[in-house]
Amino acid sequence: MDGKTIKLQIIVYDITDMESFNNVKEWMSEIDNYANDSVCKLLVGNKCDLAESRVVETAVAQAYADEIGIPFLETSAKDSINVEEAFLAMCAAIKKQKSGSQAALERKASNLVQMKGQPIQQQQQPQKSSCCSS
Repeated sequence: MDGKTIKLQIIVYDITDMESFNNVKEWMSEIDNYANDSVCKLLVGNKCDLAESRVVETAVAQAYADEIGIPFLETSAKDSINVEEAFLAMCAAIKKQKSGSQAALERKASNLVQMKGQPIQQQQQPQKSSCCSS
């Protein structure tokens, strides 16, 4: 977090539970409603150590991640498979986004025109003579 700005959302579902995968769309909708537009997202299928109990195919999850434009990988928290890789991938994405944002700010700043104004001194208007004055 940078102040109160969330930089990362990891959406984790259980590859042995179709209902958890079906909930991903709802979770993504919640993120879209409440998080900053620039938040990095990662879709993670957990429990890849339980391949014999798999109900969510890797290709289906990968296709969904591709459709919404976010990275995807499968992990096993139990066996520590791809857990570190997931965090490293997100750190790289945040760093890339942050450097891209900085470059955009620099480009925007280079397009600005700096104007240095000089104070304008008001000249006093001569008093108008009144037609009735003597």
